[in-house]
Amino acid sequence: MERLGGRIILLWGWRRALVAFLAGALAVLGQAPYDFFAACFVSFPVLVLLIDGAAGDPGAGALRRLRPAFAVGWWFGFGYFLAGLWWIGTALLVEADSFAWALPFAVIGIPLVLAIFYGFAVVVARAMWSGGIGRIAALAFGFALAEWLRGFLFTGFPWNAIGYAAMPVPLMMQGVSVVGMNGMNALAVFVFAMPALLVSRRHLRLGAVLAVLIVAADLGFGYLRLAAPEPAGAKQLDVRIVQPSVDLAEKWDATVRDRIFATMLALSSQPPQKDRAKPQLIIWPETAVPFLFTERPDALTALGDILADGQMLLAGAIREEGAASGGGEERYYNSVVAINDRGEIADAVDKVHLVPFGEYMPLEGLFHRLGIDQFVAGPMSLSAGTQRHPLVLPGGIRGVPFICYEAIFSGQVGVDVASGDIILNVTNDAWFGNTPGPYQHFRQAQVRAAENGMPLLRAANNGISAVVDSRGRVIDALAIDARGVIDAHVPISRQATISPGQRGINGYAVMMVFAVLAFATTVRRRLRAN
Repeated sequence: MERLGGRIILLWGWRRALVAFLAGALAVLGQAPYDFFAACFVSFPVLVLLIDGAAGDPGAGALRRLRPAFAVGWWFGFGYFLAGLWWIGTALLVEADSFAWALPFAVIGIPLVLAIFYGFAVVVARAMWSGGIGRIAALAFGFALAEWLRGFLFTGFPWNAIGYAAMPVPLMMQGVSVVGMNGMNALAVFVFAMPALLVSRRHLRLGAVLAVLIVAADLGFGYLRLAAPEPAGAKQLDVRIVQPSVDLAEKWDATVRDRIFATMLALSSQPPQKDRAKPQLIIWPETAVPFLFTERPDALTALGDILADGQMLLAGAIREEGAASGGGEERYYNSVVAINDRGEIADAVDKVHLVPFGEYMPLEGLFHRLGIDQFVAGPMSLSAGTQRHPLVLPGGIRGVPFICYEAIFSGQVGVDVASGDIILNVTNDAWFGNTPGPYQHFRQAQVRAAENGMPLLRAANNGISAVVDSRGRVIDALAIDARGVIDAHVPISRQATISPGQRGINGYAVMMVFAVLAFATTVRRRLRAN
C-alpha cells in the first residue's frame, strides 16, 4: 500500500492529470443508477494522495503555489462531471437538425465549467493541508463548501452532489433530515477519503474509529426512523399519477395534439386499479397539456366531464398571460394548474427556477443577434414565476409543487415546503431517454422526501413516476418508458425531524467542525516545525 501510495504521490504532468480524471470518473459509480458507493472509497483516497504530491514552488506567490492543487481538483471534477452528465447531450438530439451543433458545448462545456468548483474545493483543502487526518478533514470542508456554492452560483446546479453517493437506500437517507445536504456532503467525503490513511498510517486508528462511528450513527438513526410507526390520525389521500410516455418528437406537433390529449383523458378516467379507491387527486406530468388552454377552452370542458364530484386534476401546462387576454406583452410560464370538477382552473403555480438555455436564454439579446434563440426544442421562451405557494388539494391537504429540476435544490425545497403537507414533483425527463439522467433526477427527488419528512408524489412523462413516503421509501413506481397509471393510498403526515432552519445550521456546524479540525492540525504541525 505504501509503495502504491508513493507512486501516486510522485505522479507528474499528464500522468497526474489522467489519474485525477479517472478517479473523478470512477466516483460517478456511487450515483444512481449504479449506486456502487464503494467506488468512492477508491476515488477520494487517490485524490488525497494526488493532493499530497501537488505542492507548488515554495518561493512562488500564494496563488502560484496553489495552482497544482487546483489542477488536480479540476481534472478530478472534469472526469466526475463528464462521466456523470454526458446524458445532457441527448436533449439536443430530439431535434438534431436544429441543435446537434451544440452537442460539444453541452457534453464537454458544462463539465469544463463545473470542474472549477472541485478545483476550488481542492485549493481550499490544500490551504489547510497537513499530515494524517487533518488533510482528510480539510478535503471534507473544501468539498462541502464547493457543493454549497454550486447550489446557487450562476443560478445553481447542485446535480449529483457527493452526498447522494452515501444515500443509495432509505436506510442511509435519514441522516439528511438532521444535517441537510451540506452536512451529508462533508461527512461523505470525510468517510470516503479515510482509506488514504492506510498509506502513512498516521492517525489511522483515530480515522477508522471516527469513520465507523459516523457510519454506525447514520445507520442506527436510519433504522430507528424507518421503524417509527405512522402517527395516529394522519390524513389520507387517494391519488392517481399518470405517465403517458409521449414521444417528444410529437409533443408540439399540431396534427397529433388531440390524440395526445385523448390518451391523457383515457388514462385519467380508467377504473381504479384492484383494491384501490377512486382517486381524489389526479396528477399529470410537466407540460402534459399539449396546447394552450386559452386557445382550446373546449379542453377544460372535456376535463370537467371526466372529473367526478370532489376530484381534482393537477396538470403540467404552459400558461399564457398578456396579449391573448388583452394584457399587453405575451408571457408564457411553465406551470402546474389545478382544475376542479367543473372544469375550471382553480389555481396555478409557475416554475420559479428555470433551466438556462433550455427554458430561457441568458443574455437573450446577444444570442438573438447570433441567431440562437434556444438550445432545447420547445414551443416558446418562458418567464419565471415570482413565488411558489401550496395548492389546496382534496381534504384540505396542501401540496407544494416543484417543476422538473426545482426538486434538486435542497435548501429552497426545505423553505418552500414549510407551509405544506406533501411534495409534488412534475417533470418531463423524456428529453434524456433511458440514460442515467432520469434515475439521478428521481434519486434526488426521493431524498427530498426523507429530508423533509413529507410524502412525494412524482409524475414524469416517461418515468420515473412514483409515490414515495415521508421516509423516502418507494410505495409504487412506473419504469422508464412505461405507459400507465399509479393508484395509491397515501398517508399524509409530516414527520420532519427538525425544522429546515435548524437543519441548515447543523449542516454548517458539521462543515465548521471539519474546518476547525483541519486548521488546528495545520497550526500544530507548523508550531512543531518551528
